[in-house]
Amino acid sequence: MRLKTRSWGELRPNSVVCIHGVAQHGGVFEPLGRRLAEGGASVVAVDLRGHGESGRVPPWDTDTHVADLLETLDSLGIERATWIGHSFGGRLAACVAAQAVERIDRLVLLEPGLEVLPERALQSAEIERLDWSFATVDGALNALLSSVSMVPPPRDAVARYVEDDVVKGPDGRFRFRFCPSAAVVAWNEVVRPAPRIAPVPTLIVLAEASLVERNSHQRRYRETLGDRLTAVTVPNGHNVLWESPVETIAAIEAFLDSRAD
Repeated sequence: MRLKTRSWGELRPNSVVCIHGVAQHGGVFEPLGRRLAEGGASVVAVDLRGHGESGRVPPWDTDTHVADLLETLDSLGIERATWIGHSFGGRLAACVAAQAVERIDRLVLLEPGLEVLPERALQSAEIERLDWSFATVDGALNALLSSVSMVPPPRDAVARYVEDDVVKGPDGRFRFRFCPSAAVVAWNEVVRPAPRIAPVPTLIVLAEASLVERNSHQRRYRETLGDRLTAVTVPNGHNVLWESPVETIAAIEAFLDSRAD
């Protein structure tokens, strides 16, 4: 499937490709995309299958998502890329690196969902499969900001994303655009064994209140990559693009600058 994309900067064969997490869409990368494009980068963010404006039909397993990503990049003429993935998107970026390392220049993993504890995945899947609907767009925004797994970011930082995401259904109520079935399958995928570590320069960004098994992942990557690994910790929680945008964007920019040709 060719995925819905949004881009910042002039499209080139060597670009930055961004992959969002469960129940989000590519618009979550807009501040990062604009910032990198100002520095001359070509940035593309996708809406995964079952999310945003991409098609919703199954299957929604990891291999299908990886195939969708590569098909989409082929259609855009992107041969190699710096891949940036958050949460489930981090797992998918790591899987692309493991399966098609020739398509990878560098890898940025933001709170990556490499091996999530089954109890955590079950809890999240049970939440995602519910019919969350809201009388107003503000109601959807308030629900998102009240998540117990997130340190609330400034309201304005998330409001534009929510306005772009929610849609009004036939019953007059607003819902986020993702397909709940696709989200449930994604939570199943993240409990599977972590993908093989690809031998490429890699940045891992973890939050102080991380949902990721911090020590085991950093140790595995450090043992495999040595000085090709950069590890950064930022404040707050899992949604680092909202909860710690300044620190997260700065870490990505520093990593890209340090690895520039």
